[in-house]
Formats: sequence, C-alpha cells, structure tokens
Amino acid sequence: MKMGEIPGVQLGVIGALFLSVASSVSIVICNKALMSNLGFPFATTLTSWHLMVTYCSLHVALRLNFFENKPIDMKTVILFGILNGISIGFLNLSLGFNSIGFYQMTKLAIIPFTVLLETIFLKKQFRRLKLSLFVLLLGVGIASITDLQLNFVGSVLSLLAILTTCVGQILTNTIQKRLNVSSTQLLYQSAPFQAAILFVSGPFVDQCLTKQNVFAHKYSSLVLAFILLSCLIAVFVNFSTFLVIGKTSPVTYQVLGHLKTCLVLAFGYTLLHDPFTARNIAGILIAIVGMGLYSYFCTNESKKKQGGDVSSMPQIKEKDTTPLLVNHQDRENGVKNSIV
Repeated sequence: MKMGEIPGVQLGVIGALFLSVASSVSIVICNKALMSNLGFPFATTLTSWHLMVTYCSLHVALRLNFFENKPIDMKTVILFGILNGISIGFLNLSLGFNSIGFYQMTKLAIIPFTVLLETIFLKKQFRRLKLSLFVLLLGVGIASITDLQLNFVGSVLSLLAILTTCVGQILTNTIQKRLNVSSTQLLYQSAPFQAAILFVSGPFVDQCLTKQNVFAHKYSSLVLAFILLSCLIAVFVNFSTFLVIGKTSPVTYQVLGHLKTCLVLAFGYTLLHDPFTARNIAGILIAIVGMGLYSYFCTNESKKKQGGDVSSMPQIKEKDTTPLLVNHQDRENGVKNSIV
C-alpha cells in the first residue's frame, strides 16, 4: 500500500458514513410526514418505487459515464436482489404484526446474528469489539424499546427478517470484495430485481398491514410531491448503504443504523416535541459510549493491521495476485468491524 492511499481510504469511509447518516435521517423525516401527517401508509410499495427511481438514476449516471458497468453473473445478481427485496418485506411485516418494542428488539438482534454468521462461516474474529457492541445494543435498547408483546406469527416473521437481512448484508460486502465490483455497479444491477419483487408483493403486504388499497388511494399534489422527494432521497440512501457495507462491513453498517436511531429520537424530541424521558436520554448516552468504544477498537485494530501489512509486504503482494480466490477477511478485519 502506498503512503498516500491510507488518508484517501479513510476520507472515503468518512464520506460514506456521513452520506448514509444524513440521507437516512432525512428520509425518516420525509416518510414520517408522508405517512403520519399526509395519510400515506404504504411503506412496502413506496420502497419499490424508491428502488425503481434509484435504478433509473443510476442508468442515467451510466449513460453520462459517471461509472463503468461491470457484468456480474446473472444468477448471483438475481438471487441477491430477490433476497434483499424479501428481507425488506419481512421487516415491514414484522413491524405490522409486532409491537414497536418487539420490532426494535428485532433490529437490535441483527448485529449479534451477523457477528455469529460471520464468525461461523467467514471465520472472523471480533475480540474486544464484542464489548463495545454489547454497550451499544444496551443503550439503544434502553432508549427505544418500550414494550415486548409476543405472538407466534410476529415472532416467525421477525426471525425471517433477521436471517434474510443478515445474509443479504453479508453478501453485499462479500460480492463487492470477491468479485471486485463497486457499490454502484452492484446496486445498478441488483436494484431492478429488488424493485420487481417489492412491486409485485408490496401492494399485497400493504393491504395486509393497512387494510387499504394503494391503487385506490387519493393522491393529492402534496402527497405526490412528498413521494417524489422521498424517492430522490432514497437514491442516496440506497447508494450509501451499498457504499458503507462495501467499504466497511455489515456489522459497522448496523452500528451506524443505531446511531441513526439515536439521531431520529433526538430530532423528534428537539424539533417535533415527541415524548422524551430520562430513560431515553440515558439510553442514547450509553449507546454513544458504545459507538465510541467501537470506533476506538476498530481504529486500534486498523493500526495493528497496517503495521502487520508493512512487515509482511511480500506475502501480501503474492496474495493480491488472485483477488477473487482469497478470503479478504484477514485484511479487512482491522478496518471494518451491514436496507427500509
């Protein structure tokens, strides 16, 4: 690795993280106004529109030569796109069939499940990161979980949502590393299949959850304006999701997701005057401590790994001659710790 490459890589990661946080918080605010204030509750169908607009935007960017398309095995792209689409559907169904508290617990469970799967199948070692993840999850749980009403159907849907989300996010990282494709190239090729599965299933899912027909809804000009705004913001959300997972890891993406949760809670209290208690404040503070520990441990591991890379440069050069065949976990483990 050249001396000038490290700052550039770090700047790229910071930019990806910032774009992900800014776009995600923005779309939450926009969708809250659309669904709560304007009475448009069709989340799954809206997500399919998000993905369609994302694909169209990337197609225009491709025509303008902003990036180069790189063919990927069609079977891989189709299965990957369908899996991500299904995971979004299961997450929405989980929210519909469970209490808010149990849904938040479902989202929290994605991190330990991802750690478990990567430890078993990718042989990753998280070491001291487990402590920071525990502190983070504890804080987010205290801040966001209010009730835990269980039911059989909701529990099954939550389990399926966790599994499909974990596998989808791990594959997002693995495909980019193993096939040497960028986040833009992978998103461009998989977005149509994600959009298709949600476009077909979305109206049915939304009908089950809301007892309303998305096609029979009365679309005012204000509703259409917010839908368009939501779709435009979603382009940056989807792009930054693939970018963050590709540059870091699925676990780091999930940690970032809980930072977004804390920011949304804080925004709701300061600007929208949502109910806020000492428990919420304590939970957010604990979560921030967990994120700080996670960042600290990741930075230390990165420095150790960079030192090891310099001392074993001949071996690294030899491995890099077959980038599609090696397990990139050893090189990535130090600098990286995972879509509605």
